[in-house]
Amino acid sequence: MSDSKIEVKVNKETCIGCGTCVNLASETFQIGTDGKSSVVNQEGNTDEEKLTAAQSCPVEAIEAVDKESGEKLWPK
Repeated sequence: MSDSKIEVKVNKETCIGCGTCVNLASETFQIGTDGKSSVVNQEGNTDEEKLTAAQSCPVEAIEAVDKESGEKLWPK
């Protein structure tokens, strides 16, 4: 069982495929054949790494949510 408290998801319509999230959290995100980022493993990176990747997205295409409370952590 994982101790991950943050769940991330990518809005494909907003994503521009820049790859910043992959560079910062490569075990969680990857660029697919559509040229857009997707989540491949929620447990791949630490919560801190996933949140940093979400916050680094230039178009705010990554949403980060606290799994326990449901609180949206990013974007604010």
